[in-house]
Amino acid sequence: MSQQANASAHFAREHYRVFYPITTRWHDNDIYGHVNNVIYYSYFDSAVNRYLIEEGGLDIHNSDIVAFVVNSSCDYRAPIAYPQQLEAGIRVEKLGSSSVVYRVGIFLSGAAEAAASGSFTHVFVARSENRSVSIPAPIRQSLSHIG
Repeated sequence: MSQQANASAHFAREHYRVFYPITTRWHDNDIYGHVNNVIYYSYFDSAVNRYLIEEGGLDIHNSDIVAFVVNSSCDYRAPIAYPQQLEAGIRVEKLGSSSVVYRVGIFLSGAAEAAASGSFTHVFVARSENRSVSIPAPIRQSLSHIG
C-alpha cells in the first residue's frame, strides 16, 4: 500500500477496532469556534487509557507498571466543535516488547470518515524505577485483539 493510500486508510471507520463516545465540552472550542488542536490529544489519551483500564486491567493508581506517552501526532481533515457528539476509534499499529503504537481516529458520531487521525505511542515502565519493562501479559493480550 502506498504511503498516501495508507494515510487515507487511517481516516476510514473500518480501520479501527473499538470505539468510545466523546462528549465535547464548551471549553474545548477555541477562539476560532472549533475544537482546539491540543484537545484532540486529550481525546486520544482518554480513549487509549479507557481501553487499557477496561480491557487490559491496568490500575492507573496502584499498578507497579504504568504507560508513558513518548510520541504523538495528529492529522486533521475536518473541524469539529462543541456541542457535537464524537467517537474515538482505536487500533494497535505496532506491538513491541515494551511499547505499543496506537492509531486513534476522531469521528463525528456515526461518520464513515474521521475528522482527525493520530498516532500515539506508549512505553510501559516500572513506576518505582522509571525504566521500561515488558508489557504485562493481560495488557498485551488485550492489545493483540485490536491490532
